[in-house]
Amino acid sequence: MKKSIFDLSGRTALITGGGIGLGQIIAEAYAEYGANIALCSRKIENCHETAEQIKEKYGVKTAAYACDISSEEDVNKTVEAVLADFGQIDILVNNSGTTWGANAEEMPLSAWQKVIDVNVTGTFLMSQAVGKHMISRKYGKIINIGSIAGLRAKGASELNAIGYSTSKAAVHHFTRDLALKWVEYGINVNAIAPGIFLTKMSKFMPKEILESRNPMKRTGDPESLQGLALLLASDAGNFTTGQVIAVDGGASL
Repeated sequence: MKKSIFDLSGRTALITGGGIGLGQIIAEAYAEYGANIALCSRKIENCHETAEQIKEKYGVKTAAYACDISSEEDVNKTVEAVLADFGQIDILVNNSGTTWGANAEEMPLSAWQKVIDVNVTGTFLMSQAVGKHMISRKYGKIINIGSIAGLRAKGASELNAIGYSTSKAAVHHFTRDLALKWVEYGINVNAIAPGIFLTKMSKFMPKEILESRNPMKRTGDPESLQGLALLLASDAGNFTTGQVIAVDGGASL
């Protein structure tokens, strides 16, 4: 039987914020298709739990690491540890993120800086550290998790988190720019811009409001995200780079 173009056997994926939410959903998909899984987060307990569950279910190698992605020292130590444990990093998913809701005229500078430090600087630091390894191997897949909030502006009644939307727009441009700069090294860089999925960030919003914000009138299901994440991480996505792809039920149309 011909090997599937989605097969990830023998590859290692490092997923930031992979213990919960969208990161966990992506980790499950990669493990199902054979990838070894490294998860990192400030809250290592979630990563440990998810890593053990994935290992037991799919039989792949897994590990969890404590990492504040806004810290260059933490990022470098984590990448070094993953390379020591797994030998290589083939796939990087920059999923860790945070938000802060406040009127623009009232948002504390510390809150703005926290969101930018995690969502933008963290994506840069992790891409830089892993990218050096990928450049040396002339191979790599980087998937950044953006948001439809970074695709178009919204009123305060729909999304009152200007730091978050700004940070995700920056992640989208970073994706396109880095894709051009690293294409010569055989590295594909793409971004997924999710719409509303039921995660820690959205669970406090009424379900009927969440479901009203896209033409499909529903929230995203795990398989919708997993399919695209698998495409971009596998050989099926070898000719795709520099793209920001929305998975949002048509909300960004």
